[in-house]
Amino acid sequence: MRKAIIDLGTNTFNLLVADVIGNQIDVVFADKIGVAIGMGGINNKRLTEESILRGTDAIGLFLEKTKELAVETIHAFGTSALRDAENTDEFVSRIRDKFQLEVQIISGFKEAELIYHGVHQLHDFKEKGVIIDIGGGSTEIIFADNAMVHDVASLNFGVSRIYQKFQLSDPLTLEDIQRIRNYLQTHSEGFLNHRDEPLMIGSSGSFETFWELIYLKKFPKEAKIYSLEIQIFKEVLEQTVRSTLEQREKNQFILPIQKLMTPITAVKTLWLMEKLKTTKILISPYSLKEGAIHSD
Repeated sequence: MRKAIIDLGTNTFNLLVADVIGNQIDVVFADKIGVAIGMGGINNKRLTEESILRGTDAIGLFLEKTKELAVETIHAFGTSALRDAENTDEFVSRIRDKFQLEVQIISGFKEAELIYHGVHQLHDFKEKGVIIDIGGGSTEIIFADNAMVHDVASLNFGVSRIYQKFQLSDPLTLEDIQRIRNYLQTHSEGFLNHRDEPLMIGSSGSFETFWELIYLKKFPKEAKIYSLEIQIFKEVLEQTVRSTLEQREKNQFILPIQKLMTPITAVKTLWLMEKLKTTKILISPYSLKEGAIHSD
């Protein structure tokens, strides 16, 4: 069966089209559009009219592609910005009325579960690890092994929330960095206290961007787990923290939607590695979409 998953993230809407054969998937097409549906209102729990229009346009483009590819079933999942906004029903109704598509708003725990199932398709947990999915609205942190998820949190300290909360300098100052770190500590709700998890598995998105900044080429399309040398990874994160918007605007490997927020993502990733005492980094191109492809 040819299926499509649309992941309606806070910063980016993602489309996956795949042929499902038993437990296997054969990716036919994948695309992403920087929608920034949380921009302008996420911290007030509102979707702006402009963001609703951007989201509607993106879904329209995705559905044109699914029609072209003769997709049989489509599932759309809304995450952090949509589950928090008080006017999400308005957006969902517009999508239903215009496209006859039902958007399912999922909890942070359901989001984490789908991410785990996506990563687990590629990664054989020979040792326990922590999956990190850094989003615009939330960050999913999943302690897992081959058998099960042992502990999970969906924390509302996404990079778009931070970007819209603070007036940050360009480049970030030491004071800016400390403000971000303090915010992360406060909003992690103690979940990461006294953790020691050397293996971190970065789930798609920002981790793929950092891979591209290291190797200066597009992230491979092959469905496999990639490893990074941790010292080189840290150096690129620190360079990104110090970068200016002008430098990022010229960088072809940073998506337009990410150019404003990538230094925040880098600060956050370094903070997570410090908290978790990370010594090994893997990147999984599979995430929520691939985990959801087996949905009924």
